Amino acid sequence: MRAVSDLGGTSGGRMRALRLRAARSLGWRLQVAGTRLGAGAVTQGEIEARGESLDASALLRNGWTAPPIDALFYFPDPPQKIYQIQQWLPVIAAHGGDINFGIVTRVRTSWLELMGSDLPAPSFLAASLPSLMDLYQVLQPKAIIYPNNGIRNFQSLIWAEAAHIHVNHGESDKVSMVSNQAKAYDRVFVAGEAAVRRHRAALVDFDEFRLVKVGRPQLDLDPTPSIPASQRRTVLYAPTWEGEDERNNFTSLDHYGVAIITAALSLPDVRVVYKPHPRVVISQQPAIATAHDRVVAAITAAQRTDPAAGHTYLPGGDILAVFPRVDLLVSDISSVGLDFLYARVEAPIALTDRRSDRAALRREAPLAAAAHVIDADSIVTVQADLARLLDADPYAAQRRELRHFYFDDVAPGESTKRFHEALLAAIDEHRAGVVRMHEIAERGTWPPLD
Repeated sequence: MRAVSDLGGTSGGRMRALRLRAARSLGWRLQVAGTRLGAGAVTQGEIEARGESLDASALLRNGWTAPPIDALFYFPDPPQKIYQIQQWLPVIAAHGGDINFGIVTRVRTSWLELMGSDLPAPSFLAASLPSLMDLYQVLQPKAIIYPNNGIRNFQSLIWAEAAHIHVNHGESDKVSMVSNQAKAYDRVFVAGEAAVRRHRAALVDFDEFRLVKVGRPQLDLDPTPSIPASQRRTVLYAPTWEGEDERNNFTSLDHYGVAIITAALSLPDVRVVYKPHPRVVISQQPAIATAHDRVVAAITAAQRTDPAAGHTYLPGGDILAVFPRVDLLVSDISSVGLDFLYARVEAPIALTDRRSDRAALRREAPLAAAAHVIDADSIVTVQADLARLLDADPYAAQRRELRHFYFDDVAPGESTKRFHEALLAAIDEHRAGVVRMHEIAERGTWPPLD
């Protein structure tokens, strides 16, 4: 499945070829070149001669019949954030067919990157606000789903006919998980009780009825392990990126990354896997880039010295596919630690704290109560601490308790069921409201009714 775009304004044979390839691969009987649209045939050349492109409004003017779309995932940002929508693609692919999904992007390069993969749903580019409103007018989506708090989400919120649902792109204790923007959405789907309390602790005058606990559908997936089985114990170091500002900076890479990797590589009978956040790999922060390069160099050198060890650097791919073969996770405050808590509650976790404030860490990240903490005080003993965690696990009971707190103890498969049921309920409730809205608009607001 590919996409319809508003690529008008981009010249050249390559863009024309992309437009034709996109239109011809939609699977909606839309082959613009020479296809009968409405009363007559309209060719690609005729559209371009009128200065039009293959955006939804131009196609509608030429007799295009829109595909059925119930729920649109909305992604307004550039490619460096594309992992936020990509993690929802398997969820879209796994749905039972009772909801017709689509994807709308606002940045041309993001649309092209998505178009390079086999998408599970139709994808649209609406770079301008008029194009976005035209698209919504054509598709009439019943729900619009937001995997982040992009500033251009508010342009989409103009459309009152659809239920607006925020789902985020992970479950973590980062401050960015809760935004005052949550007040703008009709519903905010969250993982569990921890997220409810997180909103309660961060927002004033927020209606908690908007919050719906659905678990985390991505954790229902069962990806094929991306690293081979090993007789060695596997330590995964998976640091997050540096965030937009210091308040949302939870990475350990610049503070402790080299020391953590050096310590893990020195342990006997251990395989070390380094899988950083996608934005670490492209970071422009000198301290992050330098630490990342040093960690990769250490992994590479260790593997060259002992090829049988299986030490691995994974710059991309699905981290959930790494978890099944991991015996100890070292991570920061991020969704990685909580996903691992759900998927591998039996395995220990070491949680980093770049601020070295244990009291604040316990308040802001409950996971710290079930993990060994690596900070400025404990980094000096990190080698012995990692060895001890691999040999003896003092936090097993606490992890099981916190798994319930974060995820409501949903069983595999239940999050996807909850997500779809909550989505359908939100659509039904909103449609009823839309009917009332239209009735008021049709009779007018003056004079007021008794």
